[in-house]
Amino acid sequence: MSPADGDLFAAQAQPDRPLADRMRPVSLTQFIGQEHLLGPDKPLRQAIESGRLHSMIFWGPPGTGKTTLAHIIAQQCNAAFLSLSAVLAGVREIRQAVEQARQTRQASQRATVLFIDEVHRFNKAQQDAFLPHVEDGTLVFVGATTENPSFELNNALLSRARVYTLKPLDSETLTRILGNALEREQGLNGRLQADPAQLRLIAEAADGDARRALNLLEICNDLSEDGRLRNAVVEEVSSGQLRRFDKGGDLFYDQISALHKSVRGSSPDGALYWFCRMIDGGCDPLYIARRILRMASEDIGNADPRALQIALDAWDVQQRLGSPEGELALAQALVYLACAAKSNAVYLAYKAAMQDARQSGSLEVPIHLRNAPTRLMKELGHGKAYRYAHDEPEAYAAGETYFPEGHPQPRYYQPVNRGLEIKIGEKLVHLRQLDEQKKGKFEV
Repeated sequence: MSPADGDLFAAQAQPDRPLADRMRPVSLTQFIGQEHLLGPDKPLRQAIESGRLHSMIFWGPPGTGKTTLAHIIAQQCNAAFLSLSAVLAGVREIRQAVEQARQTRQASQRATVLFIDEVHRFNKAQQDAFLPHVEDGTLVFVGATTENPSFELNNALLSRARVYTLKPLDSETLTRILGNALEREQGLNGRLQADPAQLRLIAEAADGDARRALNLLEICNDLSEDGRLRNAVVEEVSSGQLRRFDKGGDLFYDQISALHKSVRGSSPDGALYWFCRMIDGGCDPLYIARRILRMASEDIGNADPRALQIALDAWDVQQRLGSPEGELALAQALVYLACAAKSNAVYLAYKAAMQDARQSGSLEVPIHLRNAPTRLMKELGHGKAYRYAHDEPEAYAAGETYFPEGHPQPRYYQPVNRGLEIKIGEKLVHLRQLDEQKKGKFEV
């Protein structure tokens, strides 16, 4: 365990250690935040206080206390503590840790907490290497991950560990942590003075991450000349801090999902909020432009065909102007799409037709629909009896079929009673009436 395990604030002994490390709590009474897990009568707190160890996965963004909780669990339960990083360790290191845990158990009957940081980076074989040793009680497995365990961890490992979700820390909690650091360290080397408004600004810039908040405070301390923290220094240090985004991770897809659902739900304000959150977090605007184009077809479709062109125009503007000017065009497109009439009729029709095409196999094209560019093809009857729609009344060949022989006549496309699709639906009803007049009854 670290040298600070017996003394929360070993700062005087090791002043060169980063502030975030010096401030790491070593007991539940010193831990701030995550009340939904560690509040009175909560299962995790009861398990820790009673010493009933079980394997677990801590899932949450950086700086929310995953590593700290693993240390506290080991100390509270009088267990040995071993730590590996999945970024650097392999099966050999896992075997060494297991052997050390086995020796500890034989020598002192103490349990061993094996903490694996970034556990989602282990492959299947590496994750499987823990299973028999978790089963026989050689070690208690505690993994930390910023990624969704359902997607990144083996079912076999998940079935043997309980998942605890850690939440980002709010500004009030981070302000308490910063104030606590100043009090415990006596103003950081006995000189730094900061008011609550300054600490709150640092907390907001940290965006839910306690480690980042303490690092920012330490930087502010290094830049203060007379021990008094100046607003200009706080603003300079706090500016340019990218929000939590994690391109390619859960938070990335959660935010794009929120953006898409805001548009679908006709909330221009919600769409703008999530758009700005993603841009503020460093998302590529061209990625958002591609998703806007998808929204135009999936959720608006023929209820307002202008949405697709507006989405294309916004993408073009973003490519031509770049950032930050181009983002305004994307915002305009998002607002239009959110306010437009909605229809997923084309989306549903496409999915149904694709499923039908995959299931029906390679049915032949009807002879009357085949192309006949050569004499031989014409002699074989290709295109024979084809009815040219433009020569028919209302430019519609009533009663004609356009599916393979013997295939049912499905109606994939069902226009909704919104926007332009009202007119489209009325036309389709009229055309089906012409079919019935021609054939007696339209096949469904």
